[in-house]
Amino acid sequence: MWIDTHCHLDAAEFDADRDAVRAAARQAGVTRCVIPAVHAKHWTDVAQLAQRHGDAYALGIHPLFVPHAQDSDLLALDQALSERASDPRLVAVGEIGLDFFVPALCTPEMRERQWFFYTEQLKLAQKHGLPVILHVRRSADLLIKGLRQYPVLSGIAHAFNGSSQQAQAFVDLGFALGFGGTLTYERSLQLRRLARDLPLSALVLETDAPDIPPQWLYQTAEQRAQGAAQGRNSPAELLRIAQVLADVRGASLAELASASTGNALRVLPKLAQI
Repeated sequence: MWIDTHCHLDAAEFDADRDAVRAAARQAGVTRCVIPAVHAKHWTDVAQLAQRHGDAYALGIHPLFVPHAQDSDLLALDQALSERASDPRLVAVGEIGLDFFVPALCTPEMRERQWFFYTEQLKLAQKHGLPVILHVRRSADLLIKGLRQYPVLSGIAHAFNGSSQQAQAFVDLGFALGFGGTLTYERSLQLRRLARDLPLSALVLETDAPDIPPQWLYQTAEQRAQGAAQGRNSPAELLRIAQVLADVRGASLAELASASTGNALRVLPKLAQI
């Protein structure tokens, strides 16, 4: 059994063939996807998709959407988490976090605004006894600081690409680290070393579909300028990504499937109820 712990199946890129995409992933062995929301207007969609396909979902406000979010969205999130508390498919608060890669989000005002939404959502995860799914982009140290101030049940550091010290800090806080398409690039030497050296108990698999295409789907800027379309990532790619991780670690696919699935169930405990 394979679990894609981070898949934006609600994204517009899948509007034309969403059901077929999910069916192809199931055919490839992906029995569960976790669909994290990014904004209040997406909460109903991800819940309905999870129900339709036998998957799981998370509710939250993504840092990229913080500039357009209102304080009232946090009240709405609290209410939505309360109303859906008995839904076994609601497995986390997410996708939340901090993004200090996008220049517009790096102004002092936006850094403060992101921190406010991040910590307020950590408090909601505390209140509702839920793990969190974290967006980590040039922000690992501050995310860790927030988790130490507002400890949560557990969670996933999505698309992790930090240092071994940061990885260990997340693990010490009860988190797993999400590995996906970035690992497939031969130039990702530091990330591959990390994926090789971390204990197997620290790893979960993800695609972030339709984003972070693996190497075999990526089109360079020159190719795109010549008219080639950027490859669309999908949850069906999880098995090939898993094979890269297995090769990096010198492990078998069976070993990786068992461990990554067990890790996902540990850090997102409600997954086991589906």
